[in-house]
Amino acid sequence: MTSSTIERPDTSEYAPYYGKYVSLVEGNDVLGALEHQIDDSLATLRGVPSDVSLGRYAPGKWSLREVVGHLIDTERIFAYRALRFARDDRTELPGFEQEGYAPASRSDERAWPDLLAELELVRRGNILMFKGLPAEAWLRKGVASHNEMSVRALAYNMAGHELHHMKIVREKYLPHGMIL
Repeated sequence: MTSSTIERPDTSEYAPYYGKYVSLVEGNDVLGALEHQIDDSLATLRGVPSDVSLGRYAPGKWSLREVVGHLIDTERIFAYRALRFARDDRTELPGFEQEGYAPASRSDERAWPDLLAELELVRRGNILMFKGLPAEAWLRKGVASHNEMSVRALAYNMAGHELHHMKIVREKYLPHGMIL
């Protein structure tokens, strides 16, 4: 395993819940996937007018700004876990409650271009962190939310989480006929 090709994690490296995200990532190049998908996601999101970014596809659902805020928060949490585990820190980490984070983030009050810039910078920083890991760090494991997970599973989970939410964005949030 080199830092440019990170093999898919075995199912023993993550809790079954995360399989829905890991399975969305194609191939064995998670770093390439992380790089490509941020460009793809930003191309879509930058085509969304600011007023549309406040929209919700149904009552009680997050606004598009809250979805982006959720992507930012979750990406940071997954990266923090990956860093701790990569550094062989065996301290069990707590979970987080995403439903509480969204309203507390107050993403709807933030400027849409600022949210997109933050999403890009967080992802690009995480890619650099992952690229800097020694080969043996990718297989290290730690516990978060009472579940053991490897560093490489966290990277695949990060990529799959964005794929999952961007599929929902494209299918449910964007007005029909909008050219992006």
